[in-house]
Amino acid sequence: MSERPSGIFSDVHCEEGKVRATLLHDPSVEGLDTAIYMDGSGSMLNEYGEPNLLNKLWCWLTRQQAQRGPNQVDPQIKRMLQYLASKDRNGRLKVAYWACGNGRQVESIGELTAADVETHQFDGPKEFGSGTYLQPCLADFVNYMREQRGQGSQRGCAIIVTDGQLSDLENVKAFNQKIATEINQGTLPPLNFVFVGVGKGVNEDEMEDISHEEYGGIEHMWCHRIAEEMSDLAQMVAVLVDKSMSIASSGRLLDEKGNVLAVYEGQIPAVLEFAVPPGSRKFALEINGTKYEQVIPEDEHH
Repeated sequence: MSERPSGIFSDVHCEEGKVRATLLHDPSVEGLDTAIYMDGSGSMLNEYGEPNLLNKLWCWLTRQQAQRGPNQVDPQIKRMLQYLASKDRNGRLKVAYWACGNGRQVESIGELTAADVETHQFDGPKEFGSGTYLQPCLADFVNYMREQRGQGSQRGCAIIVTDGQLSDLENVKAFNQKIATEINQGTLPPLNFVFVGVGKGVNEDEMEDISHEEYGGIEHMWCHRIAEEMSDLAQMVAVLVDKSMSIASSGRLLDEKGNVLAVYEGQIPAVLEFAVPPGSRKFALEINGTKYEQVIPEDEHH
């Protein structure tokens, strides 16, 4: 057997006895609809290159023309959307700004294809927000997925980018529970939320609080990460989306002697991370009674 990944694996690494195996994503994201929501609150003005209030006031007093700075968001969102287009079931991605206006408004850009993204300029919302309310953003995505379900959607993934802390944490947690109930009842398809913070103003405790919530019958619904700089955003989103996607099936992970290393109920993560006994040469993933064996590559630590 070759050390190259087998038919269901796209990548396999081993270091110090710990294996990281990435499943091919095509079967796991079949029927996937994706959306991205960019923070439209006032704290994002500089990232979009918009002059802030003090700058505008100074320019007004000195009768100068306010100048735009570099737009750090536009190139990152374009990279993210190009990546997501390869996973979306019809290549049309919902794009919107959230936390606009009074902080509760969602300003939809529409559904964009990869070709649309090339020519669209992401300069921020028409009205930057005065607060950061996430629950309306979640409601907007849920309504979108209800519509898409009638058109063949089998699951949804929303990427939500923020640079600050939330104004409605408890409402968000209550709404998450409502989403989970609808998923379990079958009135909504499985949904994943990728929460990405940018910069030093993000409240990571809030993000962890949301991501660690447990919902009966659902293995996971949220994941989160913080990027120090806007330039790190696109790559981080790609990693998180890959990791959050799961195959909707049960399975078992076995070592080469047939011992069970892990059991997956309901969903198999797209990225399997596990330790193997010393000297192990291969492992197997068993799905619906079929075993997919994979040779473990040479330990990269040596």
